[in-house]
Amino acid sequence: MHESKKSAHTGIDTDAIREAAKNFDDGAVTAGYQGDRKQVIALLNAALATELVCVLRYKRHYYTASGLQNGPIKAEFLQHALEEQAHADQLAERIVQLNGKPDFNPATLMERSHVEYDEADDIQAMIKANLIAERVAIETYRQMIEQIGETDPTTRHMLVGIMAMEEEHADDMRDLLA
Repeated sequence: MHESKKSAHTGIDTDAIREAAKNFDDGAVTAGYQGDRKQVIALLNAALATELVCVLRYKRHYYTASGLQNGPIKAEFLQHALEEQAHADQLAERIVQLNGKPDFNPATLMERSHVEYDEADDIQAMIKANLIAERVAIETYRQMIEQIGETDPTTRHMLVGIMAMEEEHADDMRDLLA
């Protein structure tokens, strides 16, 4: 059994640091990575599909909402679409950092997504559909964060940030329903 050599004054495992310098083809994933990469990549790809469906739903609502009084609501839909796209970009980037492949296949997007697409024509129905989708996304991220635990702090931190934004979106939609 190999014992790691730790620096006397910092407690840092210098052998692990030297090992991290090897296998540079693995990019950001060092030997010290403790997560189940395949599982994390699968979770992230499902979240990616979810975010892409959210982008499409918000964009549809933005373009199809009508009426002068709905200008601020349309603006909110567009803002959320842009933020959901940023989430998708973050997820895709993290998948690549973990040496995975982000799945943008439109043919299987709906079956991989946790949320549904919506074709409502009524503004209240659009807002409600968005609120439901945000609540689903929040619960999905909560469960993902729980599953990952402390094994992948970078992914966990990213997911916590995305979930916080989804909570803001849900509050925005709830306020629009009031």
